[in-house]
Amino acid sequence: MNIEYAVMTIDHYDEALALWRLTEGIDITVSDSREGTSRYLARNPGMSFVALDGRQVVGTILCGHDGRRGCLTHLAVDGAHRRMGIGARLVRLAVDALVSEGLIGCNLFIYSGNAEGRAFWQSQGWTWPDTWGVMSRRFVEG
Repeated sequence: MNIEYAVMTIDHYDEALALWRLTEGIDITVSDSREGTSRYLARNPGMSFVALDGRQVVGTILCGHDGRRGCLTHLAVDGAHRRMGIGARLVRLAVDALVSEGLIGCNLFIYSGNAEGRAFWQSQGWTWPDTWGVMSRRFVEG
């Protein structure tokens, strides 16, 4: 198996969305529409990545920033391709992209009950802060 990595484009969207829908812990919302994803990729060019097994998308990570701090979402690896270092490599690519933009920190969103996801992120050096949390509000349902 020869996994290759590429910058995510909207051409990867259909396969990425299918993978996200199969991945426990990823919440698909209206923001994940083709239009929303296209807008995100355009606002954060060269920062999101896919892992490809041949032409098949087997991993994704969305990465962006607000000019001060990065944000990672939608790290997903196909079940048959897990435990091969694909997720870790996608994280490194995204972090390298953030560092190249001059950012010094990054946040990610993970459901508090997602033990497998939490263990992965901790194995990559990420910490679960006990001094602050994230609040959210949706402007549209979905």
